[in-house]
Amino acid sequence: MTYARVQQFYAAQMRLLDDGKAEEWAATFTEDGEFGQDRRPAPRRGRLDIGAGLRRAADALAERGAVRRHWLGMLTVDERPDGTLHTRYYALVIETPRGGVAALHLSTAVDDVLVRHGDSYLVRSRYVVHDGHTA
Repeated sequence: MTYARVQQFYAAQMRLLDDGKAEEWAATFTEDGEFGQDRRPAPRRGRLDIGAGLRRAADALAERGAVRRHWLGMLTVDERPDGTLHTRYYALVIETPRGGVAALHLSTAVDDVLVRHGDSYLVRSRYVVHDGHTA
């Protein structure tokens, strides 16, 4: 049951991301949530910062007329003694330019910590590692 709920959470969260709904997507993080990537020196902290970063990216994509889709797979879910869930998954980002052909934009591995929120979850922390990235 937990695994299916986590999958449902991610399906809804990624649709918000792909639809450019930055503020709604940021609301799927805890108030003090953290979003880090190996390509950035410091993580984004808090819903406002997380949402602002996505808003800029979504606006730039819309201006170019490009569409991105996030595809998640190889999900593992481990419940911790404190009630949080540690999830790991691969995320592929496919981009389609206006009038163009879809192509793989990014391949990543992601580690999340989720906390219960009603019948669903919120992301307390997310860390994304980009394949092929060297520091």
